[in-house]
Amino acid sequence: MGGRFTKMVALGSAAVTLTGVAVLGVAGTASAAPHHGPGRHERCQVVRGQWVPTWHPASRDRRGEWRKGYWTRTWVPAHQICIR
Repeated sequence: MGGRFTKMVALGSAAVTLTGVAVLGVAGTASAAPHHGPGRHERCQVVRGQWVPTWHPASRDRRGEWRKGYWTRTWVPAHQICIR
């Protein structure tokens, strides 16, 4: 009979602990979640997607031969820029 009682107490305390961790976990993620929208001193603008030139510097290929640098165009998707 003593063994059953200790098992019930252990299971009960484990359940209470798990419930407490779950509640604290939800509260922790809610407070750490990023807030959207500009603050009081921020000015934001949306920059549309565009092609920008990107320089690839000179390097050696896998055979050890030297390759000169070159320009390519890289697509930068639309994004928001905020200035504080």
